[in-house]
Amino acid sequence: MKKIRPRSLQWVLVRRLILLQAATLLIFIALFSLVLWIANPKLLVDNEAAVDVLKHALERDANGKMVVRETAELKAFFEEFPKFWYILRDQNGETLQQGDIPEGYANDTSDLLKAVDHAILGFRQGDLRPEAVVSKIDTKAGQVQIITSTRSSRDENEGVEINIDVQADLARNPDGTTAWIRVIPVLIIIVVALLLPIIIVMGVTTLVTTPAVVRRSLAGLVATATQAGRIDINNRAMQLPIEQVPLEITPLVQAFNHALARLGQGYDQHNRFLTDAAHELRTPIAILRTRAELLTEDPQSARLLQDIERLSHLAQQLLDRQLLDQPVGPGEVVDLVTLTAQIVADFAPLAIAAGYDLSFEPADKSVFARVNALQIEQAVANLIRNAIDHSGGKGTITVLVDEAGGIEVRDEGPGIPEEEHAHVFEPFYRLRPRSSGAGLGLNLTRQIARLHGGQVDILSGPWCGARLRLQLLLEKTV
Repeated sequence: MKKIRPRSLQWVLVRRLILLQAATLLIFIALFSLVLWIANPKLLVDNEAAVDVLKHALERDANGKMVVRETAELKAFFEEFPKFWYILRDQNGETLQQGDIPEGYANDTSDLLKAVDHAILGFRQGDLRPEAVVSKIDTKAGQVQIITSTRSSRDENEGVEINIDVQADLARNPDGTTAWIRVIPVLIIIVVALLLPIIIVMGVTTLVTTPAVVRRSLAGLVATATQAGRIDINNRAMQLPIEQVPLEITPLVQAFNHALARLGQGYDQHNRFLTDAAHELRTPIAILRTRAELLTEDPQSARLLQDIERLSHLAQQLLDRQLLDQPVGPGEVVDLVTLTAQIVADFAPLAIAAGYDLSFEPADKSVFARVNALQIEQAVANLIRNAIDHSGGKGTITVLVDEAGGIEVRDEGPGIPEEEHAHVFEPFYRLRPRSSGAGLGLNLTRQIARLHGGQVDILSGPWCGARLRLQLLLEKTV
């Protein structure tokens, strides 16, 4: 089955934004082209507007002479452009002119100029003659060539003058119609050449800005995710903050908080049930022990007492395991050497009765740690009891305290195989199925060590037997 790779939000946004921008640009151009095709507008600048005004004002009088009627449009145009001038020539050579015509325009009657249908006349930078329009149009007076401009000199502009002239000459068929088969590919190339730089610039801008915007927008979510990664069974009541989370992600964080609250309630109910069950078991077990002690001494009675003792020990361990989840105070500073010595003294009769020698090797000086003394006592007791139960009833059990805050329990039994080191700390796991232990002792010890910021490890080496080390944090001294 193919593994599904998680998608990066920022790169998904980058790709989609680039495609969206390109599509938007294409749609805009398509709509703009459609509007232009439907409206078929005529874009007129000043000189072109002058040609249009003259076209509607030019006609012939009763004698066939060209005359320019003073229409409202022409009058308004003269008021807007006082320097407006024009030269009109028909096909018969009749000329009509008005305004301050610059030198060089009035006398230009060359055959080339007469043959021009439309042109814009311009001069080099130092020449002050203005730009003019030459246009041959059909009027009421017939076909007339108009030379006109709204200025008589180039120094009449107001600082900056921008001229845009676009001429599009489409390929045509012999009958005069547009040859679209040849025109369309060229138009496509022109459109692509115009749009491609725009799309590239927009894409690069999106590629650069979107990751930064996404990272900045999701900074609060990243911080919340980091905090969520620190939630474990010991701080399951923690709620994730939503102040810096994006509005779209807030429902997910709130749902996660509600789920944490429900899990915490369920876990607490489960713990209360196990604690109550362990408490309830202690009374019938005590009654059962009392009645078993009244039986006649024989092998069966002794075995029954051992089973009752094992059951009592299991109930106590279950109760101890649940009590670990209860909040405790900051602890007290204790001397690990003194505490461990008391535990060893308490277990000496049990170890000797089981066939062992019990040895205690203290550090050369006091070793102080801030701990819950009852819990540490329980953890060390579990290590010693584990050595008594699994070392074969012979050899020496050594309990050692060093100046680094470590408490080691060593035995000379068969040891713990390397491959079983991780499993023996699991609850109810027993290395030997028929052993008398319940499989909770080492798990409780590990939980206690973690509550105190320490750890418990199985040491490996060339020695015989098992060595388990409980490492605690030392109290800082001034």
